[in-house]
This record gives sequence, structure tokens and C-alpha cells, in this order.
Amino acid sequence: MGRPVEAQALGVVGRAGRPVRGCPFIDAAVEFPDPQNAVHSYARERKLLMVRLVAELVSELGCREPSVLAEQLVTLADGAASRAMVLGDPNYGRHARAAAEILLDNALPTTV
Repeated sequence: MGRPVEAQALGVVGRAGRPVRGCPFIDAAVEFPDPQNAVHSYARERKLLMVRLVAELVSELGCREPSVLAEQLVTLADGAASRAMVLGDPNYGRHARAAAEILLDNALPTTV
């Protein structure tokens, strides 16, 4: 994982030792659960934007299915942020990062 784009892709799931407060967009969607509510809608749009940005990023690496990998990475990020906050463990992202490395390795074309 020596390329800068790979480091950015892995950075989506968090960085060890940084305080985690969860996700403000998840918080907003929970507080305003009606999907038609403007706050909920905005949170959804931000989440969808994140997937698009990550898909663009991993497509630069030649990923076979960038949309699939992007969904997997942002799902890891959301889960890690939530667990880190609830458990009070700012290093919890290490688990998500390990999984993200495996996903990224499997999604990239092999070079001989």
C-alpha cells in the first residue's frame, strides 16, 4: 500500500489515535427519521456523495468494481466510527483498516 491514492482510500476508514465522535450525518438522520424531512434528505445526500467520491478515488487504482468497493469502505468507516465513539476507543479504526486493506487488495487487478 505504498501509493498515495491507496493511502487516501484506506484513510476513508479512519486514522488511528484520532478522537472519534461518530458521524454527524448518521446523528442527523436518527434525529429526523422521516426520509422526506430536509435534514434527513441532506444527510442521505452527503452519504451518497461520500460513496461517489470514494468510487472515483478507487477507480484511479484500476479497481474492478469501484462502486462496490466504495460501498464496502464507507460501510466500514461508518461502523468503525460508531463503535469507536460508543466504546470510547479512538484506535478502534484499526479493525476497519485491516478489513479495508483486504478489500482493497482483492479489488485491485493483480500485477505480475
